[in-house]
Amino acid sequence: MPKTAIFPGSFSPFTKGHENIVKRALLLFDHLIIAIGENSLKEETSTENIQAIKDLYANDHRITVMAYKGLTADLIKKQNATCIIRGIRNETDLAYEQEIAKVNYTFFGIETIFLLASPALKEVSSSIVRELKKYGKDVSNYLPESH
Repeated sequence: MPKTAIFPGSFSPFTKGHENIVKRALLLFDHLIIAIGENSLKEETSTENIQAIKDLYANDHRITVMAYKGLTADLIKKQNATCIIRGIRNETDLAYEQEIAKVNYTFFGIETIFLLASPALKEVSSSIVRELKKYGKDVSNYLPESH
């Protein structure tokens, strides 16, 4: 049976850092679902952004891109996935993600695998890219080629 993991996030925008986590997660799993969820604390992910991620991976049968609402734990069960993948850039990310991972394991029995950001990409943040873009700055160095 193929092993499936879910890489959840708002991905607004989807950066080279996210792309790197996807590539590395595929070394561990047969199938990866990039799950674009609503995050009430962040700007809404646009339909165009979702389509751009789908286009980026259109030719890779190992990747599914989908939008979802609700708890990631419910999506994991619905998709018969084995765990959650999360990228960690720094200590702040780790502290935040550890709390979520603890809840997912304690309440739902779901494992989380942390992948450390590649050193060259650890400063890439969707929030920073979004802010730079808002003020007309060139952010192409932070985005995958198809964006």
